[in-house]
Amino acid sequence: MKRTRDVLEALASGKISIEEAEKELSNLALAKVGEIGMIDVNRQERSGVPEVVFAESKTLQNLVKIVEVVVEQKGVALLTRVTHSRLKGIEAAHASLTFDVSGEGDHLTVLVHDKTWSDPPRSGKIAIMTAGTSDIVYAREADAIARLMGVEVLTFYDVGVAGIHRLVEPIKTVLEAGADALVVFAGMEGALPTVIASLVDIPVIGVPVPTGYGYGGKGETALASMLQSCAPGLAVMNIGNGLGAGAVACLIARRCVKKAKESA
Repeated sequence: MKRTRDVLEALASGKISIEEAEKELSNLALAKVGEIGMIDVNRQERSGVPEVVFAESKTLQNLVKIVEVVVEQKGVALLTRVTHSRLKGIEAAHASLTFDVSGEGDHLTVLVHDKTWSDPPRSGKIAIMTAGTSDIVYAREADAIARLMGVEVLTFYDVGVAGIHRLVEPIKTVLEAGADALVVFAGMEGALPTVIASLVDIPVIGVPVPTGYGYGGKGETALASMLQSCAPGLAVMNIGNGLGAGAVACLIARRCVKKAKESA
């Protein structure tokens, strides 16, 4: 499993020529998956956020091939919105790989890796909160991307404004632990991110969740509420986008660590 750094080290040591390094870097940039697409295997080294496979709209056959290519290149692949039936098919096709599965029903988040892969060293810290237990499946995406990006995560579930006293201890813990960013999931009226943003001095990323009753109950009300928040310091993702929120929070956390080291 070759990385950009491996190529640069080989070039610096004289093991390969400039022309060979150029070819190696070009091959690393993208990996072709048959005739169905190109995987950006170098995304994490370029942008800090790894390539993630959105499984919801892909066939089992394509997912099996994509997992094969990504794990071959990187040692690990992250899949979101995986159904139980597709998961069983991928597991059957890749029996030698390890599957770490979280989520519920047909909204599974799956980390697939070979025996050589291990979690990256932790750098930075974020917190994840959900208003209710129905929001946890979306929070799992943020948790998974943080694991892949090497960021420590504090999690607090079912601490919504319907029982606002439940927030006291989690917020104290987040502040005492020195979290660099906070991702907050809420459905219904979506009030929790606004409340938290008014109480902490760290960036808060709100994620509206498609849970609720009747009119506006698919996340639209929560989204509108968060966008109209009167609390400065709150950024808002699209409905259910736990992956995007987790990625942003991790970039903030890693940047904080980098700046702290540069200042030391």
